[in-house]
Amino acid sequence: MPQNHTRPRTDATSRPHPLDNPARSSLTGPHAHFAERHGRILRYPVDVTPWIALPDVPDAQDWADVAGLAGPGGSVALAALQAPPPQDWEIVFRAEGVQLVDDSVAAAPDPEAVRLGPQDVPEMLDLVARTRPGPFLPRTVEMGTYLGIRRGGTLVAMAGERLHPPGWTEISGVCTDESVRGQGLASRLVLAVAHGVRERGETPFLHASASNTGAVRLYESIGFRLRRRTEFLSALAPATLPSADGTRRPSLR
Repeated sequence: MPQNHTRPRTDATSRPHPLDNPARSSLTGPHAHFAERHGRILRYPVDVTPWIALPDVPDAQDWADVAGLAGPGGSVALAALQAPPPQDWEIVFRAEGVQLVDDSVAAAPDPEAVRLGPQDVPEMLDLVARTRPGPFLPRTVEMGTYLGIRRGGTLVAMAGERLHPPGWTEISGVCTDESVRGQGLASRLVLAVAHGVRERGETPFLHASASNTGAVRLYESIGFRLRRRTEFLSALAPATLPSADGTRRPSLR
């Protein structure tokens, strides 16, 4: 694999790259209409996607605001953190991930792919339940274009758009039913979604679990390259939060 970046990339004016904190870049950019705010913390509606966006360098008040959103002992999904949560947060899931960007993707429309919409959500959720590609919720389809392939009237494969930092679009929700695996449907749909992204003058990118070496090899074989390694976390907020006088109080939504 190409050498990855261990620090956020910056441009000539030292501004962070939009992909260094992609959820925040999305919620302060093209997806601002989704943004729910608590202090400096941004998040998508809970039925759209679970990601919470912290500032690049969160402070104690930021973490208190995350806990306020989560509620006492509530779970939050975190990614692209530059520092771990405070010690009173319980990490319940941690996985190394990779971020890949379009380098030489042969993007092209697919004649068998159909656009999916809100009317298709029950089928999409059923396919996700069988294949587990990652978070996909009842309103995730609103984040961008989703394409699917049906066989015998049944949805058997799909891929679509999730995070949307300025100038970039994440390809996500890539999944194929076990009955049709090995037929190249996932690759075809990724290329078709990438074609739509390119048509808007944007650049496709995606995330994958670093342990899913088969998927990473597939993405690299169709023209994506490793940009950086990242980490996905799920953590539980503390049951109480410190108040201004140093005592602790229950965290509230």
